[in-house]
Amino acid sequence: MRPTLRLGIAAGLLLLTGALGAEQPAAFKVIVNPANPTSALARAELSRIFLKRLDHWEHGIKVLPIDLPVTAEVRESFSQAVHGRRASAIKSYWQQQIYSGRGVPPPEGGSEEEVVAYVRANPGAIGYVSPATRTDGLKAIELRD
Repeated sequence: MRPTLRLGIAAGLLLLTGALGAEQPAAFKVIVNPANPTSALARAELSRIFLKRLDHWEHGIKVLPIDLPVTAEVRESFSQAVHGRRASAIKSYWQQQIYSGRGVPPPEGGSEEEVVAYVRANPGAIGYVSPATRTDGLKAIELRD
């Protein structure tokens, strides 16, 4: 193989791996009421909140998660990134919880605007919306791995 061809292949592979390794912009942002002192959460902790396995914030206020409809693209992205499962699998989990009498899912906002309004109205609320959604007056939470 000619040296220039090998060099070209190597350069192409470097460009390809750089593009594949590039960080994708977040498909959602997590929001809380501005009265909430929390500024960051681990993904595992956020998962526990939305599966209702964690019911109070560190500062003592009751956690009030709100989901988007299972058909929302943002919910699918959130479910994959936070729970490591599809939104339909999380829905099945909640159906089992309801059937066995062990719990009910978080309420679902009909739109991202409803999620924003719910979080704005409840000091313990937490929700997620697409990055482009206006969340003036609310606080975005940093996610840690």
